[in-house]
Amino acid sequence: MEANTSRNGIQHLLAAEQDAQHIVNTARNAKMARLKRAKEEAEKETYQFRTQMEYEFLKKIAESSGDSGANVKRLEHETEANIHHLKIEAARISHDVVQMLLKQVTTVKN
Repeated sequence: MEANTSRNGIQHLLAAEQDAQHIVNTARNAKMARLKRAKEEAEKETYQFRTQMEYEFLKKIAESSGDSGANVKRLEHETEANIHHLKIEAARISHDVVQMLLKQVTTVKN
């Protein structure tokens, strides 16, 4: 009878172990499903945020592009003024520079 009782005890332990394994597997699968859902939701939110930021960026670029035409004209005007100033300065000192170069070339040093 003791063998029968120990066999029933072993069977009972094996059944309990199988039940425990089933509970662990169910919990693991539920955890994986929650993680997958969380990842999908995070990707969705990230996509929406990125789309919104790109839209706002392009909107700001479109708004500021109207100013770029004025900036280009201003820069062109400043560049022309600088070129004109440099030409005047070059014309003013070119005679002195030519004289200095001629003096250096024609002077013989021992």
